[in-house]
Amino acid sequence: MPLVFVFLTFFVWSTSFTLGKATLEFAPPVFLTGVRMLLAGVILLGFLAVARREDLKIRKAHLFPLILLAVSGVYLTNVFEFWGLQYLTATKTCFIYSLSPFLSALFSYLQFKEKVTPRKFLGLGIGFLGFLPYLMQQSGSEGLLGGVSFLSWAEIALMVAVITSVYGWILLRKLGKDEGMSPVMANGSSMILGGCIALLHSFFVESWAPFPVSNYVGFFQGVALMILVSNIICYNLYGWLLKKFTATFLSFAGLMTPLFAAFFGWAFLGETVTWIFFLSIGIISIGLGIVYFEELRLGYFSTPAPTPAREN
Repeated sequence: MPLVFVFLTFFVWSTSFTLGKATLEFAPPVFLTGVRMLLAGVILLGFLAVARREDLKIRKAHLFPLILLAVSGVYLTNVFEFWGLQYLTATKTCFIYSLSPFLSALFSYLQFKEKVTPRKFLGLGIGFLGFLPYLMQQSGSEGLLGGVSFLSWAEIALMVAVITSVYGWILLRKLGKDEGMSPVMANGSSMILGGCIALLHSFFVESWAPFPVSNYVGFFQGVALMILVSNIICYNLYGWLLKKFTATFLSFAGLMTPLFAAFFGWAFLGETVTWIFFLSIGIISIGLGIVYFEELRLGYFSTPAPTPAREN
């Protein structure tokens, strides 16, 4: 039965990229980030205060890591993601986020000195190479932006978003493990702070007259659906799944997300998907499969993992 929820989680989560792409039609990326994260944070902390009657007091030791989490895992991650999403398809955006498990392995090695065996290194290398064919394929407005080598600026922005997102997971893990703060409290607090930073940024760079929204009904419908899908449904499902499976297995299963995103992008946004997309997915699957079976051999399969801080 838990495997059914693995499928369901990534199926529902994949809609967040299509929802984000559609909502960007009504508001610019920084303002969208600020409103969405501020509202999501208020909902999470409101749940703790009303439903669980928890004390929302933040200890002095929590302040600095919370600020780092707000800046990296909330503000930078989502601003770069939504900016890039303006020029990329929802499918490609979701695909680039599949870099997360490879970067997680790198950060875990650097931060927690987790062992990387030769077989695991081989799997990570194959998986990383699998990204190249699809990244080299550019179309539409992303090609007009320019960039570095075969990467457009939109793709580079998405990669920065993935890096800051993974760093946010590490910070969340440290807050929970070293500081004893609950993931919901850490996420709610960091989202409110990160949302406020984004709104301040938006005020200076985006046109407020009185607000940078072209369609208020469409905008708030999109924001409400993104919060429901990502911040409430998928966040809690993913947290429950991490008690049943390892992060490596869920990363492997997460390769379903670009496939689902491709379907939703085709069905609702008219996006097209070429054979190169499926070639890249196949190569990445081989790489992650090698990593997964190596972790099985090493006995990591029953080891719980941290809940991700990213809320998209």
